[in-house]
Amino acid sequence: MPTSALTPCPLYINGEWLQPKIPGTPVYNPSTGDVIAECPAGGAAEVNAAVEAAAAAFPKWRETPAVERARFFFRYRQLVEENFDRICHSISREHGKTLAEARGSSFRGLENIEYAAGIPSLLFGDTLENLANGVDCETINQPIGVCAGITPFNFPAMVPLWMYPLAIACGNTFVLKPSEKVPLTVVLLIELLEKAGLPKGVMNLVHGGREAVDTILTHPKVRAISFVGSSPIAKYIYETGTRHGKRVQANGGAKNYIVIMPDADVDKTVGALSAAAFGCAGERCMAGSTAITVGAAAERLLPSLIKAASAIKVGPTDREEQPDMGPVITAQHRDRVASLISSGEKEGAQVVCDGRGAKPASAPRGFYVGATIVDNVQDSMTLAREEVFGPVLNVMRMDDLDRAIETANRSSFGNGAAIFTRSGGAAREFKHRVKAGMVGINVGVPATMAMFPFTGWDDSFYGDLHIQGKEAVQFYTQQKVVTTRWFGGDVGDVWKK
Repeated sequence: MPTSALTPCPLYINGEWLQPKIPGTPVYNPSTGDVIAECPAGGAAEVNAAVEAAAAAFPKWRETPAVERARFFFRYRQLVEENFDRICHSISREHGKTLAEARGSSFRGLENIEYAAGIPSLLFGDTLENLANGVDCETINQPIGVCAGITPFNFPAMVPLWMYPLAIACGNTFVLKPSEKVPLTVVLLIELLEKAGLPKGVMNLVHGGREAVDTILTHPKVRAISFVGSSPIAKYIYETGTRHGKRVQANGGAKNYIVIMPDADVDKTVGALSAAAFGCAGERCMAGSTAITVGAAAERLLPSLIKAASAIKVGPTDREEQPDMGPVITAQHRDRVASLISSGEKEGAQVVCDGRGAKPASAPRGFYVGATIVDNVQDSMTLAREEVFGPVLNVMRMDDLDRAIETANRSSFGNGAAIFTRSGGAAREFKHRVKAGMVGINVGVPATMAMFPFTGWDDSFYGDLHIQGKEAVQFYTQQKVVTTRWFGGDVGDVWKK
């Protein structure tokens, strides 16, 4: 594809859109395999300029009253809503989500803007009169300075919207580095920030790879870093950032277990499990990637589940007629997913629904894997241990709930877990004992909404304060405690006269 046909992919630094003449990486439309843009590989110079701009803008922005910052986000929310279809089509084009999936995830992002618009109430401190005789005490939540976000490819709008609206609403300034695989939707979101009237330097956008990330992690003026991505990178981000004195919240990968009890409603469980395993082509950290069937649940569930998975239509998402499931992000990722499926076969599992041959006639160069179910997966198998991040459902068979919970708890991850049952006792036992930060009871994807924290555990999260909700407000602010006593003289003792 000629360069002139590529979609521009600029940086945004100190209120200016910049198109640097530096080498870049191709951005694909996964539905077709076509190159649609080139993401500039920015490095230390670009990050330094963005951080300096954010640092210079911080003193004035932090003094902007919280109610005015809230009004800004009301304006921003309206603009995002007015441009909702543009945002969703951009997501489908550069990522491959169906329009329904793009709309669903973008709406979750919109909820984070709405949450940020309530910032005056979220910043309330505490007071205690007469802590001691004539002494009063209060707490104040103040912004911390320049914050940064490093976001993944799988949710081009939603994950950035987890971060910068609340950080900016709290009075901070921000530098965002999105995935070089999906940089275009973020450009649109920041254009709308600019249109809403955000002052120069409060929001900045940089692109790049390892050099850009390392510069963010080590820059002395960056105070806090939010990250979502794979667990090895999350651990690196956390260790490097904290070693350089930053606050870090780093969300990693997952291996989410869904336990199906013998008394589960088959039709409702099949629908929820299909959505959890194959929604967004399995490219999400809340994907229900492993089903543990207990007792007779396998025989009751599998025939309907295989039928449902086989009926999932795979195809391009960049046109009017929409499929049930779109492509995965790159050809390399498609091949990795296929390789992991093959490893399960080699190690003794059975592929009972095989999506490796998916190749829509209308888009033969796209990056497709169909819905896949692998039965009789064992703990020792590669497929059971590694996060596949594709439309692959492992099925494990257990005799009882105790063994199912023990199996789930052996995972090094701890993002989400779910159970499908009609039994309150089984649900309570599971909720109480399973080692995961987000638990669903007859809910296949227990992802939280904006007012609740996204609470991964263990290798699924590195840090103390999670993304979203009140924990995120704490992350983006620092608490000041003020103790006050007034002595005599013309001021303090007037009331005695």
